[in-house]
Amino acid sequence: MPELPEVETTVRGLERFLRGERISRVRQNRPDMRFPFPEGLVQALTGATVTSLGRRAKYGLIHTDRESTLIFHLGMSGRWRIDPDMADKHDHLVIETAGHRFALCDPRRFGYVDLVETARLDKWPAFAAMGPEPLGNALTVDHLRAALKGRKQAIKLLLLDQSVVAGLGNIYVCEALFRAGIHPRKAGGRVYRPALERLVPAIREVLTQSIEDGGSSLRDYARPDGELGYFATRFDVYGREGEACHRCEDGTIRRIVQGGRSSWFCNKCQR
Repeated sequence: MPELPEVETTVRGLERFLRGERISRVRQNRPDMRFPFPEGLVQALTGATVTSLGRRAKYGLIHTDRESTLIFHLGMSGRWRIDPDMADKHDHLVIETAGHRFALCDPRRFGYVDLVETARLDKWPAFAAMGPEPLGNALTVDHLRAALKGRKQAIKLLLLDQSVVAGLGNIYVCEALFRAGIHPRKAGGRVYRPALERLVPAIREVLTQSIEDGGSSLRDYARPDGELGYFATRFDVYGREGEACHRCEDGTIRRIVQGGRSSWFCNKCQR
């Protein structure tokens, strides 16, 4: 599934061509993806001008001058294609401007879109209970300390909880915990301030590096221009079970399952 860096990369790629442009045509090639397309989507977007683009957690946002925002989620395999040479049978939504065509392609159809009044974005169900953005100023040591206080659940699972921090996914939580030297099984309430002072910058660092690299390009993900990101070449622990640790001399990367997902960590330098 495309994670936060992949969505951020997608938004930045779309912004280069879409911001300030008037939408001349919208086409739905099917009635639904994971969920039905919102009623009146074509009429609401046709003739609208894109004022800006943004991201909330793993959702992309396309704001228009009609005080409405198109929200998109890429699901497992979704991506936007810009000016594709040929149509694809999995191009479920196509947006055109005077100079470009943008096709939302999703072979597995786990992605979806919604249209929301911009002023009410914070009240949209998926956003209403979300925690702070991991790259924003609201993610602080004090915030995490309060959110984790007394919690017996593993820190790995708590960081995947969108009400604690918005947008963190499995890859980047594993990598951030490694950089902070925190074992993924450690109870959240037992991760004390010194460790949190390492964790907050580690989260920001791993996400920022991945965005700069264009994402991780696992399985089906590619940027809107079709290029692949290469952050996967930087992985310290993710997917490296049985390999030597990059940091210490005698550590080995181990894998465990937590909450139905794999966690990778160094058995020596994460405690």
